[in-house]
Amino acid sequence: MKLEPIQSNMTELTLDNGIRVLFSYKTPVACELKNGYYKTAKKWSNTTTRHVNKWLNGSPATLADQAFFDDIMNGSFQQ
Repeated sequence: MKLEPIQSNMTELTLDNGIRVLFSYKTPVACELKNGYYKTAKKWSNTTTRHVNKWLNGSPATLADQAFFDDIMNGSFQQ
């Protein structure tokens, strides 16, 4: 795993399987899989929304339930 701070309260985690996960504060809110980007459908805060938009940098992203990101982090997600 590789942990990379991007800015205050915004961090990217690259897992051993190549999945990149964006954390806003301590919450996984977006990711990049082999087939594209995903972002949480849950409305957190304006700051978290800005973090996601900055990280995506204009790339289209599929909305996903927050549980999708939780599954990635607890290891129950399979690509």
